[in-house]
This record gives sequence, structure tokens and C-alpha cells, in this order.
Amino acid sequence: MTTFAPKTYQSQVLDSLETYFKACHELPSPAIAYTATTERLWGRALAYNPLAGFPLDMPYLCLRVPTGGGKTWLAAKSVALVNTHLLRCEHSVILWLVPSKPIREQTLRALKGRLHPYHTALREAGPLTVMDLDEAKAVTRATLDTSTTIIVATRQAFQVEEEECRKVYQSSGALMHHFDNLSPAQRDALLTEGDGADQTRPCSLANVLRLRRPFVIVDEAHNSRTELAFNMLARLRPSGILELTATPDLERTPSNVLHSVSAAELKAEEMIKLPVVLETEPNWQQCLADAIGRREALHQLAEDERQTGAPYVRPIVLIQSEPRRSGVETLDFERVRKELITNHGIPADQILVATGEEKGLEQIDSDYKLGIADPACPVRFVITQRALAEGWDCPFAYILVSMASLHSATAVEQLLGRVLRQPNASRRAARELNQSYAFVVSRNFAETAGALRDRLVSGAGFERREVSEFVKAAKDEQARLDLEGQARRVFVHPVAITLSEKPNLKEVPKPVRDKVVWDGKLNTLTITTPLTEEETEVLKAAVTTPTAAAAIVAAGEVSRTTAIEFFQTPAELGERLRIPQLALRVQGELKLFDDPEVLDYPWDLSHYLAAPTADDIRTLGAGMKVSESGKIDIDDGSGKLVSSFLPALQRDLGLVYRPEHRDEVRLAAWLCANLPEPSLTHAGKQAFVAAWLTELLRRDGFTLARANLQQFMIRNLLEARIRELRRQAVGKAFQLTLFGDEAASRIAVSDEYAFEFQAQAYAPSRDYDGRFGRFEFRHHFYGRIGDFDSKEEFECACQLDIAAAQGRIQFWVRNLVRREGASFFLQKADGRFYPDFLCRLPPSGELPGTILAVEYKGADRWQEAADDRLIGGLWAGLSNGRCGFVMVTERRWERLDEWLK
Repeated sequence: MTTFAPKTYQSQVLDSLETYFKACHELPSPAIAYTATTERLWGRALAYNPLAGFPLDMPYLCLRVPTGGGKTWLAAKSVALVNTHLLRCEHSVILWLVPSKPIREQTLRALKGRLHPYHTALREAGPLTVMDLDEAKAVTRATLDTSTTIIVATRQAFQVEEEECRKVYQSSGALMHHFDNLSPAQRDALLTEGDGADQTRPCSLANVLRLRRPFVIVDEAHNSRTELAFNMLARLRPSGILELTATPDLERTPSNVLHSVSAAELKAEEMIKLPVVLETEPNWQQCLADAIGRREALHQLAEDERQTGAPYVRPIVLIQSEPRRSGVETLDFERVRKELITNHGIPADQILVATGEEKGLEQIDSDYKLGIADPACPVRFVITQRALAEGWDCPFAYILVSMASLHSATAVEQLLGRVLRQPNASRRAARELNQSYAFVVSRNFAETAGALRDRLVSGAGFERREVSEFVKAAKDEQARLDLEGQARRVFVHPVAITLSEKPNLKEVPKPVRDKVVWDGKLNTLTITTPLTEEETEVLKAAVTTPTAAAAIVAAGEVSRTTAIEFFQTPAELGERLRIPQLALRVQGELKLFDDPEVLDYPWDLSHYLAAPTADDIRTLGAGMKVSESGKIDIDDGSGKLVSSFLPALQRDLGLVYRPEHRDEVRLAAWLCANLPEPSLTHAGKQAFVAAWLTELLRRDGFTLARANLQQFMIRNLLEARIRELRRQAVGKAFQLTLFGDEAASRIAVSDEYAFEFQAQAYAPSRDYDGRFGRFEFRHHFYGRIGDFDSKEEFECACQLDIAAAQGRIQFWVRNLVRREGASFFLQKADGRFYPDFLCRLPPSGELPGTILAVEYKGADRWQEAADDRLIGGLWAGLSNGRCGFVMVTERRWERLDEWLK
């Protein structure tokens, strides 16, 4: 693997991380920065949850990424951001914690492999050393001083209670040189052993880490969230903690989720196969036969596509067998393998067993160059019992067959994750090849679907609201009983029957009894929730007469058929919502206008003054005071002296990471190399940086030694200045191109470039939860509705739905912000404008309905929205009447009525 193109959502996650790290230095504390950053990114400020036992404002955050989203790559990519924007140092120590030894070995191989995308991502942090814990126990000071050092270990390795791991805390002669010439403050910060006169400070790896203030990355963090785990981390004095997990803790020890990726985003980016098509069958042999038939159908589709040049795919079935139990007949792996061979004629070499005793996967990896994905490998069925090898990924895994209960959470979650993932795969032409499949031995479809959704939430990290759309019934008759899967889109009518006798409900199992109500006064039995055929038979036994039994059977049939009224969204009914986009003529060809960099504008730094501003000088002066002494304040409550976390951290890092003393030319070269700006020529950037630095060194008190010490602050100031100058240049070109005299010949609204809202790509960061009021939205394009920013915006949505009920709008959608693949936007000079709502109006004769973009702005934000009104009006004006734009404020709904007459 030599190349890796990040997905859009991955770039957005990293942008959020960079924004937060910068805010940590711009605002009073990392805690305040978290609240401000979440408000800026998502429109809702989140409270910061400090970790007990750690400094209250230590950077502690979480990236929530569902199964298959590339958490490890994101972790590797974040290291350069940590160094540059949070720690502001050239080299750091990164303690990379994983949940188990197999994952540790896999992670080490990937991070060390020079051709692996993980290693490539790490290299952005500069000189690099990757090691395991045994190697770290003899790490040299020179290694830590000259490279960013990644130490990969399991969480358990630092627990004093583990006998084999105590060497982490014991003195080592190989580490003694790390403790030469320490300041009193550094020595006081070390862990000690013994008491009184016998107290010593061991030359241990733990103390080396305390000196170096490691930044901690916790991969699969949900496996490490115990009090003991946090106590272990606190002993190392980390500079910050970054968790990556699909299932963050939001209750017991709440994680500070900075960015949450949805499953719909992963699907839109071709990272996972959704939906999961579920089929239940009580007979295990028939269930297995159905799965085999599905595999054959998928295999034929894959072969047909291969003939047209598509990549090779061999669909694989993962079968979860039951464990063996003494004296009890179970569907264990031997019985399942025998069924495959004897009754279905599956060749033995196509069946692989992966259990604690059977090491089939390891053998395949040694026999074939590409392992199970090798075209020469014959395996089509993998039988496991509890779980597969940790970290095993295969894009060919399509079908999960569960012989055991779906409530055996760990095994099902892991196997389901294997089926969902599609590493190195891409969208196929056949819809069936973009889905996952689950066959479960069960009589109750609704219960099984619910359990499967629970596994997607607890194990794969899906949102509870989105799983209803991502588990679909394979059979129509089962879909009708899946009421949870039809949430908000189904109405169940009660079915009442008059009986000549009182049914004996005491003998009826509670799950069935809860679905009916007996009224003794009217002698009526009301079925409030649909009954399956099996449940109907159980209820029928509660009466004695044939007439009453027949009435119950008939009512049960009605309850699961005509009594269920389904409401289908426009997306489910097959409606399409395509929005023409702004396009720009580039060298005579129309191109989607999604980046202002495509504008033709003069951009040369030599035209601008290269000198630090008065604000720059003040910032550098304040930073110097912090680096020399740290920031000390007095706590209002206790009256004690307290040290602000980041200033104290900068001081500590300055004591161990001595910046290289470069001359002026080399420092300017370093600054240029660390200012990525692809729109500039190297010569132009170099001249600007050199002139800026020269001007700085002319100021009183700014020596070359000080500039080297503050090189990261200088880099950030230069980056901000260059970004501002480029913004000004782009703004002028944008104004000229879109609103100048020749704008009509340069810009167009074209059906050639139209954004289409896909059926399963809608991925709100938050769904509307009723916080502004309850309203039954019946005309929204999707079943889910993204959250509203204010009560007024919610009321605007209600107005749209009311207008749709009156026939003035066909349907509408709550547009999302910063959700690539699920959002319509209009490009501006300094960002993108995402209108709040998009409506399709009724057609006029043979002409399709007009698209109306609606934006709601509070009165306090009306003035700052002038650019949004300009670009919205331009888009509508260039559409030849196909599109309209209206901005509403102060509940002036008449602005809408003018469009919806």
C-alpha cells in the first residue's frame, strides 16, 4: 500500500482536531476551547468533562468513528497536528495504547512499515522512531531529542499490579543518562520509591515519560475506560489524551466527543456495506441453505462485473457456530462443517475453521500471498465460534450466519464488523454487492432485528436513530412486523374483537399478554401490537370455544396486515431531489465551483508588506513570559496558587526539548518547510518569510536565540498572515468573477453539475429530538431530520411542512452543514453557504417543480449574512427560473408565502 487518499469525513475530523488545538492556545484553557470549538463546528456548545485525577484543563478529547472508519489512520495523522498546534515542539513522545497484544503487534507492523499508509501519515511529524515497550526500556536520550518517538503498548503494560510489567517502574542503568542535570522542579516531579530517608527516585521508563510529558493516543478507547486505566495514565503526567473509539462512554466517565462520524458518512464514502439485509429462519439447515443461495447469487454478480473490468471479489460467508457443551447437542463447528460438505456438496478446501484450537486463518496467510483475498485461495466459508483473529479485515466478507443467539454480544459485534467493513473496496455497479447480509436461526424477526440493531449501536458505534434505516428485512412479510425499523413511519391500528368468554390471560406468556387488553365490561379483546402467527397460536389457547379461537386467529391476521399503516417518505417512494449547482467556466469548460482556488487571481506575496504587526509582537512577548515561568494564578475558591496547564506544559517541554539553534537562513528555511501553502511558489514564500524574519530580528529584544525558541509561534503567526492575505486576494477575484461585468459568461447554474440527495446518505451530526417542540413532520424527504439551531428555525420547518400538507410544496429537506455527500452548498470566497432548507415545489404542467432554497436568520445575524444573500440570489438568478432563494427573519412567513402562492 503506497498511496492513500483521505476520505472527506476524515479530512473534516482532522480539521476539527486542528481547530481545537489552535483554540487551546487562543482561549484561556483547553476546557473553554472545547466548548467554543464544538459550538463553532456543530452549532451547540458542549460542556467539557475533566478527568478525575488529572489537571482540570488538560486537553482530553475523543474522536467517535464507527467500525470501518479508519480510526488508526486518523490517529497516525493526528501526531503532526499534536506537535505543531498543541505542543508546539518539533519532537514529542507519543504513548500509543491498544487493547490487546494481537492489536499491538498488528499496529507496530503497520506503523513501522515504510510503505504502509499509517507510517506515511506519521512521517508528516518529521523524523520518526516507532518502538514497542521492550525497546523503550532502553531508549536513548538522543532518540527522544531528535525524533518523534511512538511507543506502542497495551494498556495493561503500565499497571503496577501486573508482575511482568513492573520493569516499567523499576530503575534501569540504560536510562540513567536521562536524569543528568535535572532542575529541582523536574526532579520533584518524578515518581519515588520508599519512605523518609530511604526514598529514591528510580531511573525508570515511567519517570522518563513523566519528564517528557507524553501525549497519549488510546486506540479502541472503549476497552480502556476503567478507574485503574485512568490512574495508570495519570502517573505518566500526559500532555493530553486523545481517544478514538466507535462507542464512547457518555455517562460513567464521559468522553469529550469533539467530532462524531456517522455510519451514513462511511457508507457515502464507500467504507462500509449498508444496509444489513436480515432474514430469520427457525430451521437451522434451511437458514444455512438460504445463506448459501445468497452467496452464490452474489458470486455470480461479482463474476459478471469482473468481466467488465471490476476488481476481483469472492463473497465469503462468516458462520458463528455454537460452542460445544458436554452432554448437549449443539450446532458446533464440526456439525456445521459436516452439513456444508454432506448436504450441500461444498468442497472441504472451501471451508475454513477459525476457533481457539483451529488456526485456519494463520495457515491461509502463510499459504497465499494475499491471504484469504488472494484469487488463488478457494475459501468461501469461515466457521468461527466466539471471535476471529483481532484486526482481521477482509472486503470479501459479505454474509453473517448466526447459529447462536444474537445476544452473545462480543462475537456478533465482531463478526458483524467484519461483514460491514470493506477495506480497499469500492462501490459496485450491482446494488446487492454494496449491502451486507445476516441470516439468523430465529422464529421472531422483530426481536432479532432489534438485537441486531443493538449490536450495531453497542459494537459498531452507529447512532440509535440511524440503525433503523440500516437493518432491512429480506422478506416483505417480515418487514411488516419490524415496527422498530419503521420508527416514525408506521401507525398501528388497534384490532378489537368481541368474545363470548373471558380469555385466561394469566396462562399467556408476558410478552404476548403485553400486546393485548381485555375489557370485561364490553367483553372485548383489543390487540394493541401486531401478533406473529406463533403468538396468535399462544393467545388462542387462552380460550376454550372454537368460535372464540377462530376470532382470535382472524384478528391476529388483521393485526399484522391491514392494521399496519405505513407512511413512506418521498425518498422511500423513489422521489428524486436534484439541485443544480454553481459551475465555473475554466478554459472554456464548465467545472463545479467548489473551491475558490480555481479562480484566476494574482497571488504573489511580494506585493505585500512582510513585517510583523503590533499584535504579533505582543503575542510573542506574552509567549516568552509563559515559556520562562509558566502562568501562575490564584484560585478564587481556595486561595491556593494554581498553574495554567498549557503554559506550564510549554515550560516543561522547553526544559527537555532544546530547539536547534539555527542561523537566520536556516530558520527561514525551516519556517518555509513548515508552512504548507500549495498556492504559492517556493521562491515567493521564501522571500516573504525571510523578509518578515529579518524585520522581526530588528526589533528590540528579539534575538536569533529567542526566534529559535519561539519558532512554532512564529510559524503560526506567519500562517495566519499568509492565510489572511490569500483570503483578501481570493475575495477580490471572487467579486470580479461572480459579480463583475462579464459574470454571465463565467458562471452558470447547470444540470450538468447537480447535487442529488441519496436515499441512505443523510447523516446529521444530531437528529432533532423535540427540544423546541413536537411536530409530526410528514413531508420531509427522509425519515430522519437534522437538528435545528433555534426555535425559530424549527418553526420555519413547521411552516414548510404545513405548506406541503396544503399542496404548495411537494417535499422538503433539512440541509446539513459540513456533511459532504449529504449537503447542498454554494461556494463563497471564504467558505461555503449551506441553506437551511431545500424544497421542491409542485410541477407546472410538463415543467418540473421549482427548487426553493430557504434560509432562516435571526435578527442578530441578519447583517453578517449579506454574503449568503448575495450568493443565494446569484444562484437563483442564473437558474432561468428553475431555482429560487429566500431568507426569512423575525418569523416573517409572508416572505415564504410570496413564493408558495
